Amino acid sequence: MRYKVTFVVGLALGYVLGTRAGRERYEQLRKSARQIAQNPAVRNAAETAGQTGREFAGKAFTAVSQKVGDAVPDSITGRVRGLRDRVGGADDDWGTSNT
Repeated sequence: MRYKVTFVVGLALGYVLGTRAGRERYEQLRKSARQIAQNPAVRNAAETAGQTGREFAGKAFTAVSQKVGDAVPDSITGRVRGLRDRVGGADDDWGTSNT
C-alpha cells in the first residue's frame, strides 16, 4: 500500500510540475530530444544495439528450438530474422524488413 501511495503522490507531483512548465518548456524538451535522436553517434549506437539484440534473439531462438524440436509454431519462426531463410525470407508480421 505504501508503494501505491508513493506512486500516486509522485504522479500528481509530476503532473503539477509539468503543467506549470507549460507548452514552451515542452517544445524545448521536444527540440532537444529530436536533436539527440538525429546525432550520428546516437543513431549508430541505437543501430548497434538493435543488431546485437537481433543476434542474441536469433541465438536464443535457435537454442530453444533445438531443445523443443519442431514444436515451435510457424508464426514465431517467421518473426525471427535468423530463421527467415527456412521460412521464405519475407517481411514478418511486425513490418520489419530483411536488412
